[in-house]
Amino acid sequence: MDTLSTNNSSFFRQNRLAASITLGLTFGVLALLTLSGCGQEQTKSVEKPENSATTSDSKAIWPTLDIEVKRDDNVEARVESILVTMTLEQKVAQMIQPEIRDITVEDMRKYGFGSYLNGGGSFPNGNKQSTAQDWIDLAEAMYQASVDDSVDGSTIPTMWGTDAVHGHNNVIGATLFPHNIGLGAANNPALIEKIAEVTAREVMVTGIDWVFAPTVAVVRDDRWGRTYEGYSEDPEIVKSYSAATVKGLQGHADGDFLSEQRVISTVKHFLGDGGTIGGDDQGNNIATEQALFDIHAQGYVGGLTAGAQSVMASFNSWHGKKIHGDKYLLTDVLKDKMGFDGFVVGDWNGHGQIKGCSNDNCAQAANAGLDIYMVPTGAWKPLYENTIAQVKSGEISQSRIDDAVRRILRVKLRAGLFEKPSPAKRPYSGKTELIGSEPHREVARQAVRESLVLLKNKENVLPLSPKLNVLVAGDGADNIGKQSGGWTITWQGTGNDNKDFPGGTSVYDGIEAQVAQAGGKAVLSAQGSFDEKPDVAVVVFGEEPYAEGHGDRENLTYQQGDKSDLALLKSLKAQGIPVISLFISGRPMWVNAELNVSDAFVAAWLPGTEGGAIADVLFTDKAGNVQHDFKGKLSFSWPNSPYQATVNRGDSDYQPLLPYGFGLRYGEENTLNDALSEEVVIDESTIKQRDLFVAGKLHKPWLMELFSGDQNMLTNANTHQIGALSYRTIDKKVQEDAVLISSKGGEVAGLRIESKSHFREDIFAVTQSESALVFSMKLTTPLTGSLNVSTECDIAEGVEDDCGGKVDISELVGGMAIDTWEAVSIDLACFTQQGMDYSNTVMPFVVSSSDAYSLGIADVSIVPNTASQASIQCE
Repeated sequence: MDTLSTNNSSFFRQNRLAASITLGLTFGVLALLTLSGCGQEQTKSVEKPENSATTSDSKAIWPTLDIEVKRDDNVEARVESILVTMTLEQKVAQMIQPEIRDITVEDMRKYGFGSYLNGGGSFPNGNKQSTAQDWIDLAEAMYQASVDDSVDGSTIPTMWGTDAVHGHNNVIGATLFPHNIGLGAANNPALIEKIAEVTAREVMVTGIDWVFAPTVAVVRDDRWGRTYEGYSEDPEIVKSYSAATVKGLQGHADGDFLSEQRVISTVKHFLGDGGTIGGDDQGNNIATEQALFDIHAQGYVGGLTAGAQSVMASFNSWHGKKIHGDKYLLTDVLKDKMGFDGFVVGDWNGHGQIKGCSNDNCAQAANAGLDIYMVPTGAWKPLYENTIAQVKSGEISQSRIDDAVRRILRVKLRAGLFEKPSPAKRPYSGKTELIGSEPHREVARQAVRESLVLLKNKENVLPLSPKLNVLVAGDGADNIGKQSGGWTITWQGTGNDNKDFPGGTSVYDGIEAQVAQAGGKAVLSAQGSFDEKPDVAVVVFGEEPYAEGHGDRENLTYQQGDKSDLALLKSLKAQGIPVISLFISGRPMWVNAELNVSDAFVAAWLPGTEGGAIADVLFTDKAGNVQHDFKGKLSFSWPNSPYQATVNRGDSDYQPLLPYGFGLRYGEENTLNDALSEEVVIDESTIKQRDLFVAGKLHKPWLMELFSGDQNMLTNANTHQIGALSYRTIDKKVQEDAVLISSKGGEVAGLRIESKSHFREDIFAVTQSESALVFSMKLTTPLTGSLNVSTECDIAEGVEDDCGGKVDISELVGGMAIDTWEAVSIDLACFTQQGMDYSNTVMPFVVSSSDAYSLGIADVSIVPNTASQASIQCE
């Protein structure tokens, strides 16, 4: 793209209004090019969405695509010949997609599910270290059960779907590529197609048919925890990359389309997931319908035109309506107007989020156009039964079921699943030498080299000579898990260490190899210590791994409240050592302080398993020649403040620190000085009350857990008994808006509000406005012992000692009148002074005691500007 190759200095001279006009013209051209030569517009009526985004001309916004994969009369005839023989039960089974942790081979034999999946962090036999053969064995067993008609009467082959989003990322030893944000910086569609080909090959080694990729979110708010899954903030790269990925996974429509060397692709998540208010994962997108197409739908124009056979519905809403239940978008737009004839699959129980639905009962989703319910957990069986009942009652029409199954069969026939050998007998199956093979890793190394963006290069300190004494510091220097990010073996990318990546290389591995070969010296010290003063320090630091939901942030400040990495950089600089910063991150971040103290600064994104390739760019060869120059250009604008999360190319007031398309090459003039503003002016509008448990409801992302001694359990009913502790819901103002917990004493027991799976949550911003932890409490019996309220945080992956704080409130509440609700508030400073880090919150509220007690709790929140009036204050 021309924009990304523009000379960097010109960005600072361009008229900002011109940038806005250019983007407007770009969108206009995209729309015109898409609409031209695409056949006649369908005359079928289009249901209008019930929101303010639609207009009387909305029907014309969406094009009829000239999809490269054309209808085949023979395929269509076979679809009809199969469909006419199927019972209702067999048809509904094709629409149910359970998860491998929740079904057995015998379940597959009995029900004949059309597909199944493994979620992030899910492995055959529940074993993270499962071998490729373990994956094949499960695929073969499920396939054979699906074509066994002895129980369900069906011989339709099932298919296995997996999230292979930066390589075959669930499998130990696989080649893991840079996440999409880094690939966007490379801006190389040909490379993207090669990456998809390699991914397809490694997936097929394990007997899997179907990949949930590409993600084509156009990210407009970098606080979103899935920012790194997006290629760019701009739809141009996303459109071209979507087409390239689909062709790499499935093959070209006029070539080896869905041959034995290819897998089914999924363009996701339809639609607008990258544009939610506040970057809220699964939140609400309020873009106009024109912007929905111009910005958020271009990846579908590219991917569907290239022949993608499936689309995944998104968790988010559009103007308050969940996409999983939006007939206008799923059916009228995607299927009828754009002409998509593959199937729409849901996301992880996304149907259950539709108003009036639950995970096990949702006719609305099928009626809206969902063809396959992704239904992990035990909800699959009642959903199957309820769907059958809804067809029989007429709540879901038989024609809608037939349409869904027709689409599923069409894709299976196009993919040759009826003719291909079983998973264990396919050409690539069992060829484990292909998993993480050298040719595959070389493609990944190319991707790493091309993804790196040089933001600062003071006095051309880079490239480095490999003959130097190089200190390699920072907690990311020798940490393949950290450099690979989320969706890496486990869902959140946590709980991994270097031994989980056989054949992979850390950043240090690459530097050590380059330097040793040239006669230099490389010393690894995460803390930056050394015996002999180094010539230069390469410091690798950045975000800890995260994935959806748990990666959402309040703002873009790096390490707010704990500037340990900045302290390391300053320490090295103070000793007269040139500092080269390699920043590992899943989004652009406000790092002005870190930039100021760095002589060179590289945005390395999340490079995957081939981190060693970074050294190919940082260092010359022994003769002093550049091996590989920097090629990466920002596909996301770099923020000028912690609160500039929505700065995007084409904004009318576009003032980032570094613009879209920026990226230095060797020898180019450095543009950043060492005096960037480090002042943080708190944006009061971003500081809001954080409700944890209000009016009897837990607020996202919090769960409630009971504990007594070593026992613990999540609350999921009106009453519970665990060890010495009993629990039940009670009424404060309305029915069941509070809870009562009672302990017999003898062991520490209580209630805690915690994040899902103990993932760290960033709620630091609320601590910047004299906030207090506020809740209602009543005693039902006199308090005779201690009673504590505590908080807990987790500083970093792999750090054993948790952090937090504890306050004894027994003196305060001991004098309360019995059976009388009273407000209690605790200054957050009481916790932060003890080491609580609210940017890494795990448990924002815990009440416990080893003594006997009985008390009610309601309405737990963190409230700004209340510390000075708190019941308990700390200076």
